[in-house]
Amino acid sequence: MHHNDYILTLSCPDTTGIVFNVSGFLFERGCNILDSQQFGDDDTGLFFLRIHFDLPAGTSEADISAQFTPLAEKFSMQWQIRDARKKARVLLMVSSHGHCLNDLLFRAKSGQLPIEIPAVVSNHPDFALLTASYGIPFYHLPVTAGDKAQQERQVLQIVERERVDLVVLARYMQILSGDMCKALSGRAINIHHSFLPSFKGARPYYQAHERGVKLIGATAHYVTADLDEGPIIEQDIARVDHAMSPEMITQVGRDVESQVLARAVRWHVEHRILLNSHKTIVFR
Repeated sequence: MHHNDYILTLSCPDTTGIVFNVSGFLFERGCNILDSQQFGDDDTGLFFLRIHFDLPAGTSEADISAQFTPLAEKFSMQWQIRDARKKARVLLMVSSHGHCLNDLLFRAKSGQLPIEIPAVVSNHPDFALLTASYGIPFYHLPVTAGDKAQQERQVLQIVERERVDLVVLARYMQILSGDMCKALSGRAINIHHSFLPSFKGARPYYQAHERGVKLIGATAHYVTADLDEGPIIEQDIARVDHAMSPEMITQVGRDVESQVLARAVRWHVEHRILLNSHKTIVFR
């Protein structure tokens, strides 16, 4: 990172002159473009742009945003300018499988992932000691019949109090309510095995083993009220074979889940993901 760098992301109807006008705007204000990626989607007629630029001393984020507004209105842009040096505050939620939680905690602590983790929330007490070993508050908020709405209100209170930018369901095995999904729209990521809908329910890797599958995988996506139907951010697969036990397949699958989720979180906090209807544009 440079001393004063920011990231501009935008989407708008595709037309001529967008890149010319935006780059010209930055040049006229003494900004140095460090990286630029763009994509025009013929299907939706939309244009997407991400520019990482260095802002000269003496110019504030508020200044550049106010000056950019007329240009954005001219091209009917949806846009944001964000401080590239600011670490996102990420709340992790987990149930009784801790591989994704452990992976994200380590990546954040070791500096591999540019995030701050102000809290971990779980409906089980299993990972209180793991979380405490990183010096992070752990909230055990169990879910029982009839009190799910109250539990979700407690989670949202933590989100507000800790100024959380992103919620990550790191194998949190509870379905979020429609109200919860709405409150976290665009800032909640989930990870699941890619067998859905072929292998529904519990123990998907055991079901896969019984069917003799040759590929297993995982999908990271944004959370919406439609279960596991949110915009997909990242997917990956791994090969398995007949000689592997269900436990071995499970371990391979959990490794893939951890890697896929970590990439999705990184791309989100680095402002590399733009929504394109029910899909995503990911500038890697």
